[in-house]
Amino acid sequence: MLRWPLNIWRLIRTGATFERTGAMAVVLEKMDVPPRLRFAARVLGWPFKFLGLRGDPALPPLTRALTVLGPAYIKFGQTLATRPDVVGPELADQLRYLQDKLQPFSRLKAMETITEELGRAVTELFSEFSEPVAAASIAQVHWAIKAETGNKVAVKVLRPGVERAFRTDVEAFYFAASLIELLLPKTRRLRPRDVIAHFESVVEGELDLRLEAASAAEFAANTENDAGFSVPRPIWHLSSRRVLTLGWAEGVPMGDNEALDVLGIDRAELGTRVLTLFLRHALRDGFFHGDMHQGNLKVTGSGEIIALDFGIMGRIDGFTRRAYAEILFGFIRKDYRRVAEVHFEMGYVPPDRDIDEFARALRSVGEPIFGMDARHISMAKLLAYLFEVTERFGMETRTELILLQRTMVVVEGVARSLNPEINMWHVARPVVEEYIRESIGPQALARDLAQSARILARFGPHLPRMIEDALIAQAQRPEHAQPSRAVGPLSAAIVGAGLVGFGVLLGAVL
Repeated sequence: MLRWPLNIWRLIRTGATFERTGAMAVVLEKMDVPPRLRFAARVLGWPFKFLGLRGDPALPPLTRALTVLGPAYIKFGQTLATRPDVVGPELADQLRYLQDKLQPFSRLKAMETITEELGRAVTELFSEFSEPVAAASIAQVHWAIKAETGNKVAVKVLRPGVERAFRTDVEAFYFAASLIELLLPKTRRLRPRDVIAHFESVVEGELDLRLEAASAAEFAANTENDAGFSVPRPIWHLSSRRVLTLGWAEGVPMGDNEALDVLGIDRAELGTRVLTLFLRHALRDGFFHGDMHQGNLKVTGSGEIIALDFGIMGRIDGFTRRAYAEILFGFIRKDYRRVAEVHFEMGYVPPDRDIDEFARALRSVGEPIFGMDARHISMAKLLAYLFEVTERFGMETRTELILLQRTMVVVEGVARSLNPEINMWHVARPVVEEYIRESIGPQALARDLAQSARILARFGPHLPRMIEDALIAQAQRPEHAQPSRAVGPLSAAIVGAGLVGFGVLLGAVL
């Protein structure tokens, strides 16, 4: 069945909703659109205004539009809320409403979902079960008291119908991406449909709370020795696909600067710690919180950071982590030639391009940023300028880095909201240097050799047969003379035994 008419309707409704709620004017102003184009957009949008959703008139225009359009749009607004330097302090403050203050659904409906999912009545599981204490785009949270232990816990319950709403939005996004690729061929290198596919995979993980429980457990294990940081652990027998129960975390929201000041928290140190922890998790563990906005971070009276909401987690392999660290380190040291080499080594830039020209272009990106005042030094600006340079050199979008780059921008926004004077590069340098020492030096080489040796030791017994099969296949080709069958198995046995012996020996030594 053709669904393109429905997708066109959804896109028209999105534009009409922006016009009806007044969000269109806000967006055009923030994008600094020339007056003539702004006027044209308003004239073209006005006839469709009546098709838009009305939303809550009590909310500011952009917040009102994103809220009524649904969870996928709300996710976008949550990211903007962390960027007061991009959208302005007033608009960022308005959008923080989207992080945990959305309209909740009824406590009764949440209890029905829990009973359906866990197979027992809420009154049997909990001696107390509160009204919603926080409501976001996908789920809402209640506090409860476990009947068996008396401990206070947080119970997260998915919104009714949220799965279908997300899939509807994502389908429209795919349609829009296909139209963009068709009408604007130059955008194909950005792989719009792949970007939407990445977004879809992230969302699918967020809609299954069993996966979030697993992420919380892994994240807690990775970070248990990180000073000033903690993660509530999941309670498995009280969790399922649509219900997640975690230990209760008490603290003030990281976005409430006044409350932090009342507690006597050093906000400058807190901003530095947020950025440092994110970089350490991404580089050291290859597993990081992918949604670190203020609504998902609390601060205790002692200054400890508590992370919440593990539906969006990022994972990058060791090879990519090393490349990313070298790129950051190259910019920090102003070694633009090395940054260029890493891009070519990773295949980010087509090999037929001139590496010296690319290095010169990278210098044009880095030097202006490092000449700025600390208040204006921004990783977001670096990524924006780098995007322009890579476009000229034919670099394609790397979907495996989308979440990492987006989260870096979000975390920078959080850190800067705590301390507008923070120098992002001074904070990043020691973390990146530490990772470089541990991952690219002699110790890293020894670890890589040991890992290779263990793999060889595991597969070594199969090597003689594999080599023999390869030799037989080679001999059966018409263009080659038949070798002696006695040599094949003997050579295979010698090579296989040598590799196994080397693997066992090196593995034992290292």
